[in-house]
Amino acid sequence: MPPEPLLPAYLLTGNDRPKVVRALRRLRARFGAESVEQLTAETSGGADAVAACNALGLFAGHDGGRLVVVEGVERWRKADVEAVTAYLADPVEGAVLALVAGEPLRSDALAKVIGKGLLTFEAPKPRDLPGWVRAQFEAYGAQVDQDAARALIEIVGDDLAALATEIDKLATWAGGGPLGRAEVEALAAPAREATAWALTDAWGERDVAALLAACEAELERRDPFLISTRLAAHVTLVRAVKHLAADGLAAREIAKRLKLHEFRVRKALGHAERYSEDELDAAVVRLAALDAAIKGAVRLPSELVLTRTLVELARTPESATTAAG
Repeated sequence: MPPEPLLPAYLLTGNDRPKVVRALRRLRARFGAESVEQLTAETSGGADAVAACNALGLFAGHDGGRLVVVEGVERWRKADVEAVTAYLADPVEGAVLALVAGEPLRSDALAKVIGKGLLTFEAPKPRDLPGWVRAQFEAYGAQVDQDAARALIEIVGDDLAALATEIDKLATWAGGGPLGRAEVEALAAPAREATAWALTDAWGERDVAALLAACEAELERRDPFLISTRLAAHVTLVRAVKHLAADGLAAREIAKRLKLHEFRVRKALGHAERYSEDELDAAVVRLAALDAAIKGAVRLPSELVLTRTLVELARTPESATTAAG
């Protein structure tokens, strides 16, 4: 059965961040990596988003389509909404504009413009959270009972991003088999550690929206220096496993050589597939510069330098080239 035709524009809102990220990931999967451009409302207004859509003829992928993603559109003002409104009166065929709101919108003007493309994902109420956890496991093909779902919430807390990260980890470990309270208690990580996984996973997925959300959550708990150090360690690991895999070693052999859990190595290998060796080499250098900046090499706030670096590290070469142009 052919996939449903895409609308010219979508607006993703709501506080169920894992579902927003998943919906955006499904949308990205309809396009090649070279056909996706990532923007942020902090530096790109409605006119910039429209210009990116109008650049279809120059930057479209082999299938002729193009996806333009704009994060943080709750920052947009009236002029930005007006630019999108004018564009949607005669949109470019094959171009899709995906607007993502990380916070509640100031008005319903943008939602009215988007119309049928409005996708709202609201977090479950506390009493419904165990059911939400079970549904997430089922999406991975894993089976958990109500008691196991409650155990995960007891350990991780009610942060949906942290829960989603742990569900991903546990479902991968289970390989489609059932999970009970005993397995959850043995394998699940407390909330703070789970949030740290969310940051490295988002970088590995090249998901700028999830990366910024995870960074914001981390900054509420940790100093920028500790966040950058953890990410640098993960990037270094991804770089190492990529080289070892190129030498013909399997995940289990790499895990033994590096004395790490095989799950962590498999995660790193998945991330390595999305980055070239040159990109990983450059990331190590960029993270060293971040370390120096946080220690006082620049006068900008450490949080700002960290955020900018994360965006630079995760965005695709194509989007970086477009932004530079």
